[in-house]
Amino acid sequence: MAKEDFYELLGVAKGATEEELKKAYRKKAVQYHPDKNPGNKEAEEMFKKVSEAYDVLKDPEKRAAYDRYGHAAFQGPGGGGGARGPAGGHDPFDIFREVFGQQGGGGGGGIFDEMFGGGGGGRDSGRDGADLRYDLEITLEEAARGAEKEISFRKNMACERCDGSGAEPGSKRVTCPTCRGAGQIRRSGGIITFTQTCPTCGGAGTKVEKPCTVCRGEGRTLKTTKLNVRIPPGVDNGSRLRSSGNGEAGLAGGQSGDLYIVLAVKEHELFERQGDDLFCEIPIKFTLATLGGTIEVPTLFGKASLKIPVGTQSGTTFRLRDKGMPSLRGGRQGDQLVRVHVEVPQSLSPEQRKLLEDFARVSGDAAEPTSKSFFEKAKKFF
Repeated sequence: MAKEDFYELLGVAKGATEEELKKAYRKKAVQYHPDKNPGNKEAEEMFKKVSEAYDVLKDPEKRAAYDRYGHAAFQGPGGGGGARGPAGGHDPFDIFREVFGQQGGGGGGGIFDEMFGGGGGGRDSGRDGADLRYDLEITLEEAARGAEKEISFRKNMACERCDGSGAEPGSKRVTCPTCRGAGQIRRSGGIITFTQTCPTCGGAGTKVEKPCTVCRGEGRTLKTTKLNVRIPPGVDNGSRLRSSGNGEAGLAGGQSGDLYIVLAVKEHELFERQGDDLFCEIPIKFTLATLGGTIEVPTLFGKASLKIPVGTQSGTTFRLRDKGMPSLRGGRQGDQLVRVHVEVPQSLSPEQRKLLEDFARVSGDAAEPTSKSFFEKAKKFF
């Protein structure tokens, strides 16, 4: 049976760059890795094939030979089955460790461990507590000024009876009989050997001699807890606050997860947020728009004076500097944008009506109810 094309195995074009080759190999290696597909012989075989393909194509000399002669470039005289393969005898697992930054045997706390649960430094996903999410709704005023909020939620906490160890008081932890204290077990998958977290002790290397009667050896129980949260000024919808170590407690003394508070800012009846700026619309009397004057407008930080020039038109927008939202990045505070809407009275007293009619007559509005500029543009339609 003819061997598959190395480029097709990795899913890349023949002119693929070194970075494209590595990216394609990472994706395929993770997909077919034996730890992700226990007992799947087809996946194991594909893992070997993509490792062999990458080992050839990453080497400029091997790649040049392969591009010119194909698989025949790596067959011995006569093309016999005993010829040395293109991977040069390299273990596919060694190639995987090389690409993912792992040197030597299993463990080390690198990308390999994070994906497949190997032992070593860093957090142990088999024993450490899960991260938690808490959705918190706040007002726009709280988002602008900052706030202190108390939240209450249920989570797995360290068992009080065994202090999170999982062992009954007076009992102790003993070496795990399955992994003999290593925290990992080694399995053979044909020509390769790989490690995985011990299923008996979860990677701890020890197990309790007598499980705690309250938590049954888990080291944690479900309880309600309260936490004070400080909300910094300037947060917005979707802002996340991280509270380290306030997630779920780990198993049998494992590291606690983190708590992420996700904020949702309520809609405000007056203000609309636009980045760090605030926008509001304020109605004013037509006499003020005509004669001009000064008004007080609300802000999230108190009142502010706004000067209305003589002859202000409806829809005019004014800017109040530094009256918007604080910046989370520590920059200049946003502004407040105020758009004025000129109100037209819907009913008039006889005296008001007479005065306006006199004004219309004196100003010529009765004879020319539209502006001259508009009339000049529109007169060709008449």
